[in-house]
Amino acid sequence: MRTPIFLLISLLIAAAVFGAAIAAGNDYIFFAGYVVMQYVVLATAWNILGGYCGYVNFGTAAFFALGAYSTVAIYKYTTNNDTFPIPIPVLMLIGGVVSGIVGFGMGYLTLRLRGAFFAIATLALAVVLETLVVNWEYVGGSRGAYILRPETVPIVGNYVRYLFLIMLLLAVAALTVARLIEHSRLGYGLATIRDDELAAEASGVPTLRLKLIATTISGALMGMAGAPFPYYISYLQPDSTFGFDYAVNSIAMALIGGTTNWIGPLIGAVVLGTLQQIATVTISSAVNLLIVGLLLVFFVIVAPNGILGLVHKYLRRKPDDFVGRRRIGIDAPEAAPQSVPGTAPGPSL
Repeated sequence: MRTPIFLLISLLIAAAVFGAAIAAGNDYIFFAGYVVMQYVVLATAWNILGGYCGYVNFGTAAFFALGAYSTVAIYKYTTNNDTFPIPIPVLMLIGGVVSGIVGFGMGYLTLRLRGAFFAIATLALAVVLETLVVNWEYVGGSRGAYILRPETVPIVGNYVRYLFLIMLLLAVAALTVARLIEHSRLGYGLATIRDDELAAEASGVPTLRLKLIATTISGALMGMAGAPFPYYISYLQPDSTFGFDYAVNSIAMALIGGTTNWIGPLIGAVVLGTLQQIATVTISSAVNLLIVGLLLVFFVIVAPNGILGLVHKYLRRKPDDFVGRRRIGIDAPEAAPQSVPGTAPGPSL
């Protein structure tokens, strides 16, 4: 399927989802749906580097917070100078540029590390950025910052519906980018790095350049996901953006869905994100990480390749089992004629 056709089908599905949410007549669907779509973007962005390339990134919260605090800084500037507020799509582009630049810089400094060393370095980035934000009084520092959002938006109506629509479109864009990367030379190069980086370097693959591109794209998408967050939550503080649950959820959703295909993070984010929202309403948000931990343990033991791995295993097994049954004479369409003992077999036709 070509990219324009895929994008068109994705937009039609997004329009159907948005229409179904409106038809349901419950605004909480938009609150919960925003979080689920946000995790679709984060898990897809993480998978570009962690799944396609094999470099585990624990710095999701850092890039997410960069997008969020870019919005806060611009909001403070426009409010203090009494200028026209910048629309959220423009804020998302700015957050993506800022996070992409930081992702490129982080990659240039850390991508020579491998394995656990790279993961620890990305976790350290989140700690450093959180320390800087806590001591940056312009964006609220440790006290946090309030964001006043409008009540309604023309055409769409309720502002939360508008935020959900924006995040839904961003999820479509992120999935399109991930699919485009997967079936491009960049994706094939990242796959060789994931399988054997030393062999890829020996074969002439520009591993550092490809990893830098992946880090930049991944960071930019995470920053774009974080840019509308201050308007969604209305009160932003460091604990709400640098929480470790962003890193855990983005990794878990990709692993549960499957990391070798663009659709894996989508499946994992929808399944795990929906379960977490149901648990938040029925039990408590405190059990969200417990759900993540239990599902991770289950899939690591039962299905290391995620839900996609289970599906592929089932689809591969069916024709093999059918062929095996044919070979031993089970489920054969017609039974072969058997010769009666003591008689000569009939002539072959």
